[in-house]
Formats: sequence, structure tokens, C-alpha cells
Amino acid sequence: MTHTIAIVGSGYMGGGIAQVLALAGNQVYLADISLEVTEKNYQRLIAESRDFVAAGLFAEGSTALLEANLHVAATVEDAVAGADFIEEAVPEVLAIKHDILARISAAARPEAIIGSNTSTISIGDMASAVIHPERFLGVHFSNPSPFIPGVEVIPHTGTAADVVDRAREIVHSTGKQTAVVKDVTGFVLNRLQYALFHEATQLVEEGVATPDDIDTLVRTTFGFRLPIFGPFAIADMAGLDVYNFCYASLQTGFPERFATPKILTDLVDAGKLGTKSGGGFLDVPAERTADLIAYRNKAYVAMQKLIDDLGPAPLH
Repeated sequence: MTHTIAIVGSGYMGGGIAQVLALAGNQVYLADISLEVTEKNYQRLIAESRDFVAAGLFAEGSTALLEANLHVAATVEDAVAGADFIEEAVPEVLAIKHDILARISAAARPEAIIGSNTSTISIGDMASAVIHPERFLGVHFSNPSPFIPGVEVIPHTGTAADVVDRAREIVHSTGKQTAVVKDVTGFVLNRLQYALFHEATQLVEEGVATPDDIDTLVRTTFGFRLPIFGPFAIADMAGLDVYNFCYASLQTGFPERFATPKILTDLVDAGKLGTKSGGGFLDVPAERTADLIAYRNKAYVAMQKLIDDLGPAPLH
């Protein structure tokens, strides 16, 4: 099923989201602060698509599909008037968000879903500007949106359950995956990303390692696993008793920073040690352990082959 979609904000993020949704067969209408800006960004998206096709990043025929499905709207109101789903992708300033969301919700059909691509601003704080706020939620794509497969979906406390389901269906129709998280400061993606970055900067400031060496370790050790497994799957496979011991060791130098999470201690105390015991964070059945290990090994070899084929990133 295809939809009529409006993207308000045609810059780098909004334009990329528009490409994703238009390539999935939806009729997508772009709007920005002026018709001139929107037309300029539309032409950039078409030219960019040609480059992506030539590089093998977009499928053959993608540019023609974009030209058929992606449209320039003269105003925000024109873009949203007939839309089933509207994605706001304007600058990360609450006052600007409030102003544009008020315009969107006044001009949109009352049943139209309104999403925001914010990565930092509370969805609940923005919802106050929306008429019928039960149809409003965060739909957070990552940069570059045509190529990053995950989307963070953030309902506020008043978002209707069916709105969450419908928004996820639209995102899933593009081939992307969603995770639904609560409307808390930083949501999930950025809390995790910035927690890692904070610890990395501490290590540099303390003279423990250089940025280059830290990047090398992240890429080639635990970060190497992350495209295949998330942190809970990795912990289950390592053994939660091992994690519990490592926390105790880390506390000898950093007692507060690395306090053992209660949820981890509770599982260990209950004898749930991860895949070795058949129960943990993800509760993988013990009889699936051999299959999981075989998949893990195959995935890591394939990952290394991909990296070898790509060659080193042009950072130096």
C-alpha cells in the first residue's frame, strides 16, 4: 500500500527521507521556507540520485522513479493538505518546530499522522503545538537516511497506539527497521552514542590512548560485532557472570562510573547467565546455542571480507 506523504524541510535530512519514501512508491511532496529553496533542493536530490545510481548505491531506474514520485510544493500548506503522513525535518530549535507544527496541523487532514525527525527535542514538548496531538510522534531517521536501515519511533504519552502502528508500517514499507522507545531525554540512539563518545573522550583526556588508537579498537573489537548483534546479545554470548566480574574489576578504579547494573546482578543471582545457561537478557534457548555460534562465526568472517573488499576509509 502506498501513501501520499509530505516532507517539511527539504535539506540534507528531509531530502534523504523524501528519497527513501518516494523510492518506496509513495507520492511525496516537498516543502521548505520558500519555493525557491524547495526547487533547488529537489534538483539536488535528482542529481544526487543519478550519482548514486552510477555508483551502484541506488538501483537502476531510481532517478526516473524519483522524478515520477517526488514533487515540489509551493507552500507548507500545499504540501500537507492531502497527505496521509507528514514528516517535519526543520532545524532543531523548539520555537521553529512549534511554529511549523502549528502550520502543518492547521492545514493537514485531522487523521493525517504527523512525525518529527528530531533527535534531541522532547516529543511531548513539541506536541503542544499540534492540533489533535494524539496523531503526533517522533520518527527519527539517521544520517544518511537513504542508507542507514534503522528508524527510532518515539510516541509521547498522548500518542494513539494505532498511530504508532501506522507510522511503523509506512517506515517498514521502505525496507527499514523500527524500534519504539519512550519520550525521554536523548531517546535511545543518542544516549548510547554519546555515552560511548563521552568515555572515549575521557580516555583521550587522561592520556590513555590517542583518538586514532581508540577508533581502531572500537572498529576491530566490540564495534566489529555491533552490525550483527546488539549489546544484550553480545553480553548473553559472553556470559553474564563474566560481565558481572568485569564490572567488579572496573570498580577498583572507577567505583561510581562502572557501578554494576541491578538488572545484571538480578539475572546472575537467578542463575541466568546468558546462552551458556539458556536464559539471559534475550533468553536464547540452550538448544539454539550451537546454531547461534555458527551464525556468529560466519557473520564475522563475512564482515571482515566486506571490510577488506571496501579497503580502508579515506581518513588519512
